[in-house]
Amino acid sequence: MIDKTVADLREAVAGIADGATVMVGGFGRAGQPVELIDALIDAGASELTIISNNAGGGDLGLARLIAEGRVRKVVCSFPRQTDSWHFDRAYREGRLELELVPQGNLAERIRAAGAGIGAFYSPTAVGTPLAEGKEHREIDGRTYLLEHPLRADVALIGGLRADRWGNVVYRRTARNFGPIMATAARTTVVQVDEIVPLGALDPEAIVTPGIFVDRVVAVGGRRWLRAGEFVGGVDLQGEPLAGSAADSAAADTVGGHR
Repeated sequence: MIDKTVADLREAVAGIADGATVMVGGFGRAGQPVELIDALIDAGASELTIISNNAGGGDLGLARLIAEGRVRKVVCSFPRQTDSWHFDRAYREGRLELELVPQGNLAERIRAAGAGIGAFYSPTAVGTPLAEGKEHREIDGRTYLLEHPLRADVALIGGLRADRWGNVVYRRTARNFGPIMATAARTTVVQVDEIVPLGALDPEAIVTPGIFVDRVVAVGGRRWLRAGEFVGGVDLQGEPLAGSAADSAAADTVGGHR
């Protein structure tokens, strides 16, 4: 019987070694597998290379991983935002290496790894410092750069629901890099709000088929969602703001009415 579910977050991240290359899904906070990242921190792995769109914000998730000194290198397209103080400090102090990749190239390099493509040409970044050291080729009168695939030992991604076979559906834009990262890593670990019975997921709605998934762990519902719909009203740590719909949802949960 195929059953890719694991009992807890600790089991989900077991075996991630020091020096591993880890893809982390998410576009900012949307789709970022915060619980899996917290479990990775607890597991103690260090000297990690992180491939992600961002380099973390605030004090949670990727930002906390960097703050704990577990990351050696970040490969991303958008490392800095108003609350990226942990990345900022580590980079300025020389404790963190950065490989900056234009967002479209980042997505395509990840996708290429999953599709078995050896390399591809892209016009993005021609004439900028990011083009230094890369092969240039002129095709039909336009200059392109040779880009290579990005592969990982492990991908940590966040979905909405999954079944025990590892089939995953996402909540709207929270899917972002998750589907391509799932194909580009040796081991793919998915956290979801809930695990549903086989047959409960519409086959036409499954974005990541179970063949690309190795472990699935349920982490429970989100405070900013109610019945799968966004209710808003949360701070940077995901805590409900007083008087908001999310605050009411949290109160219902605590009161046992949800």
